[in-house]
Parts: sequence; structure tokens; C-alpha cells
Amino acid sequence: MMNSEVVSSKKEDEKKKDSSKVYFFIIAIAALLATNIYFYVKFKTNGEKVYALTVEKENLQVQIDRIEAELDKIDVENVQLTPEMTVQKDDSRTEIAELRKKLENKSITPKDIDDAQRKINLLKKQVDNYRIDVQRLIQENQILSKQNSNLNESVVEKNKQITSLTTTNSELKEKVTTAAALKVSSISINGLEVKRNGKESVEERAKRVDKLKINFTIADNSLAKSGERDIFIRIIDPQGNLVVQGDNIFFVHGEKLQYTFKHNILFTNKGEDYIVYWAAEDGFTKGAYTILLYEDNAIMGRSTVVLR
Repeated sequence: MMNSEVVSSKKEDEKKKDSSKVYFFIIAIAALLATNIYFYVKFKTNGEKVYALTVEKENLQVQIDRIEAELDKIDVENVQLTPEMTVQKDDSRTEIAELRKKLENKSITPKDIDDAQRKINLLKKQVDNYRIDVQRLIQENQILSKQNSNLNESVVEKNKQITSLTTTNSELKEKVTTAAALKVSSISINGLEVKRNGKESVEERAKRVDKLKINFTIADNSLAKSGERDIFIRIIDPQGNLVVQGDNIFFVHGEKLQYTFKHNILFTNKGEDYIVYWAAEDGFTKGAYTILLYEDNAIMGRSTVVLR
């Protein structure tokens, strides 16, 4: 009887140990699942934040481009500005440069984005007021011009005017050249996967992207001449590095810059759409690719695509 009781007791102890092991494995598996779910949600949320921040930065860059284009249009009016207006214009240009520099910062935060938006809104108001002052000055100059037309001027004064006009025409020519620069009215970038049968499909996953498709439209410009144009493309990879393929150099306002590649187009001044393709030599990585388009000594436009 004693031996039977001992055997029964051992079996019960073994069952308890087996049950403890099962509970332990269940708890371990549950903890592992919870950890995986946590990291999945965390990384997905971070990816969405990076994408949203990139889109907001791009939107701010577009707003700044429009403000700068408005200043360029005002400059073409060729008005002799007052010292106060000159300071106002220079301050606006300085503010634009500072905003661009801040938006290029990789560690920019949502708060920085909000601050930049407030500054852009204030800058819009400043430029609007500046435009009103310029129009008022133009009207005043027209009145003075009519009055002066009735006055007889000496030969010496005429010579002075000729000299002044020569200088003014030279400055005006430079301003017209700036205003005649091409600008992109819309731009979109998509990753493409090329199938074995040659068909292409839009793809956001970096490891499956074979090339980028850059689609842009050039705005009409009455000051721009139709004809062939070289478009210089600069591509910034997710690490913030300029992608350079060879010793490619061009100039922007006298400054030497490198470019990734260039593409020749026929500009018709009719709101044409253009498509350019680019394939990375070493494939694509996850993150944001920024594409900047330049033509005739000035930037045309920019955009960003985020590959997952």
C-alpha cells in the first residue's frame, strides 16, 4: 500500500510540473506577441510622422517659392524705391533665405514647422503691403512724368538722362532675365517597378522600385522665349547627400553647383507636361528623395517622394 501511495504522489508532482511548464510557455508567448505588437505600432507611427512632416515641409517650400516669385514680378516694374521700401524688400529676401535654411534642417520638428508657417503668413502680408506701396509709387511717378514732359530741359540735363537711362536699361535687362526664368506650376514624383513583360506600375516600397518618374508642368511665361532648354536635376538621397554621377557642374547666380543629371526639353510656352526618369545606380533605400529642377541660372521647382 505504501509503495502505491508513493507512486501516485510522484505522478501528481510530475503533472504539476508539466502544468507549470505549460503556463510558463503560454506567458512567454503572450509577452513576445505583446512586444512585437508594440514595436510594430511604434515604427508604423514614426513612419507616418516622417511622411507627414516631409509633406508639410514641401508645402512650405512651395509657399516660399510663390512669395519669392511675387517679389521678382514687383522688381520688374523698374521703380526707383524709397530707402524704406528698399530696406523692406531686402528684409523680405533675408527672411526667405532664413526660412529655406531652416526647412533644410534634417532635425526640424512639428513646432519648427508651425513657427515657419506663422513667419510665412507674416511674410505674405509684408509682401502684399510692399506691392501696394510700389503701385502707389508708380502712380506718383506717372504724374511727375507728365509734369516734367512740359518742361524744357537743357542739353546737359538730357545727357544726364541718357546716362541714367543706359544704367537703368542695364538693370532692367537683368530683372527681365530673372522674371523670364521658367517656373514649375505642378510636379509629382512616383517610384516605378518594371515588370518582366516591360510594364510599369507605381510602387512605394524601396526594395521594389526600379526608377523614379518625375512629372512636371511648366507655367506659361510671356517673357520667356520658346525653344530647347536644358533642365538640370539635383537629387538628394534619404541621408541628405547629393547624388552625383560624374563630374557634372552648372552655375546658379555665379555659384558653381553639381547636378545629378540633365535633360533637354522643347519649351513651347503652352503649359506643356514633361516626364523624366531616373534610376539609382545602387538601388533605392527607404526614406525621402528630394528632387530639385533648375534652368537658366535659377531654380524651377522641387518636390519629394517617400519610399517605405
